[in-house]
Amino acid sequence: MTLFSDADCMACHRVRFLLAEKGIQVDIETVDPVRIPEELTEINPTNSLPTLADRDLVLYDADVIAEYLDERYPHPPFLPIDPVSRARARLALHRIKADWYALVPALEAGGAQQEQAQQQLVESLIASSDVFDAMPFFLSEELSVLDLALAPLLWRLSHFGIELPGSASSVQQYCKRIFARSGFQTSLSGQERDLG
Repeated sequence: MTLFSDADCMACHRVRFLLAEKGIQVDIETVDPVRIPEELTEINPTNSLPTLADRDLVLYDADVIAEYLDERYPHPPFLPIDPVSRARARLALHRIKADWYALVPALEAGGAQQEQAQQQLVESLIASSDVFDAMPFFLSEELSVLDLALAPLLWRLSHFGIELPGSASSVQQYCKRIFARSGFQTSLSGQERDLG
């Protein structure tokens, strides 16, 4: 199994975090997204990252890869077993990407656009403090796909010029718990270590 991964991509980081937490043996090929290798072009017509090659199966898109790996390697499960809880987790993941991940381009843009996105993300995280405080993990008693998606974003807050205020202490405590996990530390690329 080979994962083609950008060393500084949140979607790639999500997949590397999942692989590390499940203890899945995989070859990680770090790819420069500007210089896509011919090997990747041959198997993925979109040239997108992350791309997972597992024998004759090639998958791209972090969500598709995560669900495949969670089904193929069911322990520990990162999506709930029952359909209702599974649907709720998928909806929460959709909201994380729509509400928080969608701010990333503006957070990296600089200027007034960046300042507005910084304020919006901080206010949204503060408004979600009760959710971060309610359970050991995000909306769950166990590590889930939601944590796998949140951790790469939260790890990059200082890179985005964001320092969480005291009113977001539950978010800060959540970050400490997640970032201390050996799976998370293993998932970090050298570039990502410099961001934290």
